[in-house]
Amino acid sequence: MKRKNVSQYALIKHHGMSPAQITRLKRNESVSIHTIDRLCRILHCKVSDIMEYHEPEE
Repeated sequence: MKRKNVSQYALIKHHGMSPAQITRLKRNESVSIHTIDRLCRILHCKVSDIMEYHEPEE
């Protein structure tokens, strides 16, 4: 978000994302594919630019 100069305020006020979605993202909690898609569209980036997969530890 810093590289694209998009603030949390802009995501909420200008792009219609809910504060709860922002909080879930900041806490690394689960979010929907729809939320990830919206964020990628807003930031003009790929999913791999904003997240990565880690195997759960056994």
